[in-house]
Amino acid sequence: MTALDLVERLAAHRTLGSAPREQLEWLASRGTLRQFAAGETLGSMDVPLRSLWVVLSGRMSIEVDRGAGPRKVMTWRGGDVTGTLPYSRVTAPPGHSFTEEASEILEVSGDHFPEMIVRCHEITTILVHVMLDRARRFTWSDLHDEKMLSLGRLAAGLAHELNNPASAVARSAKELSARLFEMEASALALGAQRLTAEQLGEIARVRALCAEIAAREALAPMERADREEAITGWLAAHGLRGEVASALAETSLPLDCLDRLAAALGNDALEFALRSLAASHRTRVLSGEVEAAASRIHSLVAAIKGFTYMDQTNLPLPVSIGQGLADTMAVLAGKARAKSVTVSVRVPDDLPKVEGFGGELNQVWANLIDNAIDAAPPSGRVEVTATRGDRSVVVRVVDDGPGVPAEAMSRIFDPFFTTKPQGEGTGLGLDIARRLVRQHDGQIEVESRPGHTEFRVILPAA
Repeated sequence: MTALDLVERLAAHRTLGSAPREQLEWLASRGTLRQFAAGETLGSMDVPLRSLWVVLSGRMSIEVDRGAGPRKVMTWRGGDVTGTLPYSRVTAPPGHSFTEEASEILEVSGDHFPEMIVRCHEITTILVHVMLDRARRFTWSDLHDEKMLSLGRLAAGLAHELNNPASAVARSAKELSARLFEMEASALALGAQRLTAEQLGEIARVRALCAEIAAREALAPMERADREEAITGWLAAHGLRGEVASALAETSLPLDCLDRLAAALGNDALEFALRSLAASHRTRVLSGEVEAAASRIHSLVAAIKGFTYMDQTNLPLPVSIGQGLADTMAVLAGKARAKSVTVSVRVPDDLPKVEGFGGELNQVWANLIDNAIDAAPPSGRVEVTATRGDRSVVVRVVDDGPGVPAEAMSRIFDPFFTTKPQGEGTGLGLDIARRLVRQHDGQIEVESRPGHTEFRVILPAA
């Protein structure tokens, strides 16, 4: 291809064609025409970028792996520009770039950029706009990937948190069915004893006393064992079997109450009355367990709704920092327990609200607290506090882990930089947290030394 033909192709180029012809001639004279077959690798994360690529024909793409597998982020076709661009600070591609079709590229070394900036103003301006558009695309992709990874962590944490109360509901409901049958049978047997009104009144009084004492007291395991042994002996002394001893031990009824009941009923009706009391008490306990577990599920679902702000409009609103931190901890509590890390959250009641997007701020809290739990040693501590500043709200997340290495402090907010082992971190969490804080006109700071790493988020009060 002659130099004239190359200039004509540049003049027809969708991105650069509007530049003056003399600048296109300059570009053509500094470039090298290269041809690639389909499937060829053009660059990877460990190979520095040094050249501008003007795509004349074909198609090429870049795949990026943020920890959830490679995903195609961008595709360039004939008429596009990629590679190194003037004023760009990117030194290496964020992923693996390759040709999808046979492609033809004009490659211009970055060594010519200083001359280009001076002599080719229009081309430089076009390329700067290309760089900004590309940065926006990659930023959106980074946010998308981090949100998907956060969603995965959220789903895993929620599944773990919901598993216990859901299992409790299923277990207690199954046992409740059997206890209801037992309660009906004992009630029918007791009715067949043709008890007097006074006797029935004594049973009702003891049943009410069972519920009252059970609500007031909770026996320790040793106390419960001693009590069950005492009741078993009492039942034996009255010629009764010890099948109901375990359930009666849970009621915490004093033995003198049982003595009065025995005196009122006689041994014939006493066994049926005790069976009825035991079944009634166990049924109340099981229904209480179902209620508590269902309330826990309801609270978790409410926390997830609060964490994601799924029913909120896409407009900045006054946001309660305390509620956001509570919802975040509801999501991360399972992870903290699994590592035996104690997480304390202290927020004053009179803390002012901040104006912004609650879901985005919760993503900041989730990233910081999740990192702190990872950094803390087993049985370590993470302290989360929110305080009132000078026309601001200050949120601090402190862990007692080994600290950030001194050589990493200057890069801790850089995209894709992580101190975690390979495969455990994307290097995007802190970068995205900083972006979201800045979008809320705030700032994020960090201090670290062995045993104390503190992240501070300062947001203007509403």
